[in-house]
Amino acid sequence: MSITAAMVKDLREKTGAGMMDCKTALSETGGDMEAAIDWLRTKGLAKAAKKAGRVAAEGLVGVASEGSKAAVIELNSETDFVARNEGFQKLVRDVASVAVSSEGGLDALASAPYPGSGKTVDEAIKDAIATIGENMTLRRAAALSVSAGVVATYVHSAVSEGLGKIGVLVALESSGDADKLNGLGRQIAMHIAATSPLALNVDELDPAVVERERSVFTEQARESGKPDNIIEKMVEGRIRKFYEEVTLVKQAFVIDPDKTVEQAVEALAKELGTPVKLVGFVRFALGEGIEKEETDFAAEVAAATGQ
Repeated sequence: MSITAAMVKDLREKTGAGMMDCKTALSETGGDMEAAIDWLRTKGLAKAAKKAGRVAAEGLVGVASEGSKAAVIELNSETDFVARNEGFQKLVRDVASVAVSSEGGLDALASAPYPGSGKTVDEAIKDAIATIGENMTLRRAAALSVSAGVVATYVHSAVSEGLGKIGVLVALESSGDADKLNGLGRQIAMHIAATSPLALNVDELDPAVVERERSVFTEQARESGKPDNIIEKMVEGRIRKFYEEVTLVKQAFVIDPDKTVEQAVEALAKELGTPVKLVGFVRFALGEGIEKEETDFAAEVAAATGQ
């Protein structure tokens, strides 16, 4: 496969490795971007893959809560200008409120009644597209609930109440004081916004992700030339460190780095005199995972003018 300058540039942006190293990595892996990232990591030339990359999606993330249930949604627009439009903000806020009571996934939300309109959420979004004149997409939605306890919420880079660029839900199950539960839940939600954990705990980690890390760590350890029994211990040590970095309960709590998140929950349970269980979280960051289409403006103008 021919390795293009654009591929090298893309790999460099994802890994921070040097241009020649990126070109070599792509050549060694037949142009496979993910394999090239791993190749660079095994050589110690890149610390980790930057998965999200640059994104084109604008819009807003909205959160809403009612009782012991909360929801978060992402509604995309073409430009940030539209995201500042009061009509668009009301639409996101209303859809998030509907998501709290909607049963099921995205399809159920799209077909749910939109408040005070006699229309569905999907129809209300189409009306907004016609009114505002820009395409919009209801990309995803999620909700958490507990039988006893709280679902705390947090919005980072908020542009208005419940609306911003990152929305987080944290579910704490307990019969303890709701205000104190909500206080810790909000702190944990702020922590999640900052650290973006991959899973709640080790059991919930994607096995494929763990296996990929183990493979990279094994290749790195073999570079040291040490015996297999030492390599095995090195790999297990790095896997344990990886768990501490990517699972919420094992991460150092940003509010109090001397404790893990798990220990902060245990401390509250002791204070309240009743069990407290962190049962789940959701983190939506606007546009994450959507690749940005990069264009050459000068080339576009030249093409349009026939130059």
